[in-house]
Amino acid sequence: MVGENKKTKKQESSQPEINIGLVGHVDHGKTSLLQAISGKWADIHSEEIKRGITIKLGYADATFYKKQGKYNTTEGDEIRKVSFVDAPGHETLMATMLSGAAIMDGALLLIAANETCPQPQTREHLMALEISKIKKIIMIQNKIDLVTKEDALKNYHEIKKFVKGTIAENAPIIPVSAKYTINMHYLIEAIEQEIKTPKRDEKKEPRMYIARSFDINKPGTKIEKIMGGVLGGALVQGKFEVDKEIAIAPGRKVKDIWEPIKAYIKDIRAGGQSLKTAVPGGSLAVLTELDPALVKADQLTGNLVTYPEFIPPIWETITCKIILLDRVVGSKEETKITPIRKGEPLMLSVN
Repeated sequence: MVGENKKTKKQESSQPEINIGLVGHVDHGKTSLLQAISGKWADIHSEEIKRGITIKLGYADATFYKKQGKYNTTEGDEIRKVSFVDAPGHETLMATMLSGAAIMDGALLLIAANETCPQPQTREHLMALEISKIKKIIMIQNKIDLVTKEDALKNYHEIKKFVKGTIAENAPIIPVSAKYTINMHYLIEAIEQEIKTPKRDEKKEPRMYIARSFDINKPGTKIEKIMGGVLGGALVQGKFEVDKEIAIAPGRKVKDIWEPIKAYIKDIRAGGQSLKTAVPGGSLAVLTELDPALVKADQLTGNLVTYPEFIPPIWETITCKIILLDRVVGSKEETKITPIRKGEPLMLSVN
């Protein structure tokens, strides 16, 4: 058929190979860029729609093609499938951003060309990438449609100055307009050159980090039609198979003791397809038989999923060495950090 994009059955059902994060200051265009690449608007939570910002981790997959030497997401020879993770930029949601960083193989750090660089969360997210040891970074100079050539160049030099001495010092800077899908082919080309698919080991014990957990049932669903809880995340090693029993650890607290939760895999979704077997790579949705009450509102975020025989030790107490920074990251003011006080809440980001 004329104009038909021919793809093999194998290509149609293939799983995304890699997870790429979209990070940066609030309202710098992460969700818009994700829509420009994948065609999907990732902000679907009711509060996200109402407030116009990303609150939960957003996910979308895209397939890269190459036609007449030019990269695109619609036609030509298929290059690879990619999963994108849209992380919130607001300072109060850094815990969510860090949970997303745990499954990222590389990142796109967005900077708006119509604002001075760096903005507070631009600085904070770059530090989070350094802490998470994510070295494959591409700088995205977004919203070039809103500035003159001279201002775009000024902003470019601000970006170069900002990343000097960091892990992103030699990262490419790609000017784009997510709103008008300008320079998307250059962005895809940069991703193909800079963020390669890492080597994975499918023979090791499976290990998946949960970045999202949720209930997919709508209010009023009849009991006989209720679906089990869904676990979202990525396998970093090993593989999962449908109908196999899994263990979620540390699980839930029962009488002051953490107990792993066990369940069976009912289905695996990746790249818009239903899979019998999942291997390390892009984002996965693992459908289980779990009571939806156990997974709703991201209750299981941060847990590890594996087969029951591979549950790692669960520690009740740990000893930490605390090294504080001199200044508060993500603040426009040069706020000095005070020593940790007794009773002060701390967040520990594992994995």
